[in-house]
Amino acid sequence: MMRQHGGSARLRRVIVLVVMLILTTGLFKGDALSQKKSASPSSKVAPTEWAAYGRDAGGSRFSPLDQINRSNVKNLKVAWTYRTGDVSTGKNARSSSAFQSTPIMVDGTLYVTTPFNRVMALDPETGKERWTYDPKIDLQKGYDNQLNSRGLSMWVDSKLKPDQPGRRRIVIGTNDGRLIALDAATGTPCADFGENGQVDLARGVGVKRQGEYQVTSPPAVINDLVVVGSAIGDNQRVDAPSGVVRAYDVRTGKLRWSWDPVPANYKKPKPKEGEADYHLGTANVWSIISADPERDLVFLPVGNTSPDYYGGHREGIDYYSSSVVALRASTGKVVWHFQTVHHDVWDYDVPAQPALITVRQRGRREIPAVAVVTKMGHLFILNRETGKPIFPVEERPVPQGGVPGEKLSPTQPFPIPAHRLSPTELKPEDAFGLSEEAREDCRNQIKALRQEGIFTPPSLEGTLVYPGDVGGMNWSGVSFDDKHNLLIANTNRFARLVQLIPRKEFDPKDRAKYRRNPTSELASQTGTPYIMFREFLLHAGLGLFPCNPPPWGTLAAIDLVTGEKRWEVPLGVMPEFAGRPEAAQWGSINLGGSIVTAGGLVFIGAARDTYFRAFDVETGKELWKGELPAGGQATPMTYSVKGKQYVVIAAGGHGRALTKLGDYVVAFSLP
Repeated sequence: MMRQHGGSARLRRVIVLVVMLILTTGLFKGDALSQKKSASPSSKVAPTEWAAYGRDAGGSRFSPLDQINRSNVKNLKVAWTYRTGDVSTGKNARSSSAFQSTPIMVDGTLYVTTPFNRVMALDPETGKERWTYDPKIDLQKGYDNQLNSRGLSMWVDSKLKPDQPGRRRIVIGTNDGRLIALDAATGTPCADFGENGQVDLARGVGVKRQGEYQVTSPPAVINDLVVVGSAIGDNQRVDAPSGVVRAYDVRTGKLRWSWDPVPANYKKPKPKEGEADYHLGTANVWSIISADPERDLVFLPVGNTSPDYYGGHREGIDYYSSSVVALRASTGKVVWHFQTVHHDVWDYDVPAQPALITVRQRGRREIPAVAVVTKMGHLFILNRETGKPIFPVEERPVPQGGVPGEKLSPTQPFPIPAHRLSPTELKPEDAFGLSEEAREDCRNQIKALRQEGIFTPPSLEGTLVYPGDVGGMNWSGVSFDDKHNLLIANTNRFARLVQLIPRKEFDPKDRAKYRRNPTSELASQTGTPYIMFREFLLHAGLGLFPCNPPPWGTLAAIDLVTGEKRWEVPLGVMPEFAGRPEAAQWGSINLGGSIVTAGGLVFIGAARDTYFRAFDVETGKELWKGELPAGGQATPMTYSVKGKQYVVIAAGGHGRALTKLGDYVVAFSLP
């Protein structure tokens, strides 16, 4: 009996040990798989290269290069300059231009696209031109989002050897709504893609005139798919072109799936003959899409439903409006979505590429995350696999009492205070000016408007929207220093007046009285009871001189271990105040993003002046600035050739930001 009992005990101990071994081994395997799966897309990019708009498919904008670092960045000099020839002077093109392009450098060649959608291949060491391609867009057409291209994408055919023709393809979208594939070696269209190398994206989406449907951001490439959204003129009518997002086979150009951004089972009106295949007036994806090949996911930064400032007609069509949406890349099916603004009537798009990062909180495992920035200046850090907030988000009551016919959301989501990067209240006593007369002018402008804090709805008397639709954050987005766990974001602080004018009371003869400053705008919003008027609050006759107090532009670092803000500094100088010593503390409205390097540096242009700057990533101290020949309203990039590191930025200015225009690509390196 004792022997049997002892044997049973030993057997139980063996079973327990075996089970523990299986479980432990399984856990180790699970952890290893989890670690592997949570790896950043940046691990797939060669250290010397910049392979996509945000360097990697997930948009981290971090380079492991450190030849240029905090100790020697003061020695940076111009290595070479290339001129594209593409800038709107008012004579050669009807619309203004903005050179917002970020080049890519892959396999020893630098590729850049211009506001006219021409593509150049350059020698990355010298800037010498290797080939050019011109899609010949019609420059005499008016483009609602001006002439603009933020970049291009590359696909590598894994079935072909490195030296085989056609192994690498450049994919671009155009201002006239085409998707084009080029052989990266020669710049010639890929004959097997679509029709003679291109696909007409404007077909079937409800376009009524050329110029209202554009592709201004680089398409996303994931596996053998190219995923593309669109920029539309979204204040013109309720039946604006569809915001559909589509995936095409990168080899053939055939449509693989389409995602119509409306709720499941949303009833579509029966289309008339020749009408669009998709819902009209839906939210669109105009900014940069992120991809996570390991998880078979794409992350969409979804804009606002048309028109921006009135939604009484929407009836649920804005379910995905102003959200980040994760789709299964292989099928286009929604995995999750997180809405940053409910029933958005402020033009508060998700304007930037969702950044795929890794969060390492104290005492917790690594969490695969996605960082989402908004025009409100709100930063949301979400679990990449579930969409659940990693840092708390609270639904809070917001101002009500919209115009007749409006149906506002009673609450809006707010992140923790440290993740609200822009001020949201502006009182008459806060008015800024260089003289008492100027301050009084701004006080009166502020006093005349309805303002109850952020999310005060558009009104008949005029509402102060603060921050306005330029941000907070805009397409500039964020960069992420994985080594220091710091998220870098640049913000704007610029107040906007928005007024809804009853259509039946509007006399077209009165248009002149609404042309009050360079930013004044009337929009028809056809299909709604209201015409929309908006403008930024400015000192009269002084260019872009904001009425709200400075700083008007900042650069900040958020510590994602603690969730707190590490530092914040003014960014740039407004040209209107270039001669004043205090102007450096006032910052500048800025358009263009940052990058981070292992050398401990943040590089950014963006401000309305003509300087390119480097900051210490740990302290925010400005360490260097170099003058550009034109405005640097673009996100820079960096790479290495033959052991030498270069930092490159497009310097061509921005027509609507009133910066110095040009057509330059400028490379900096150490002597």
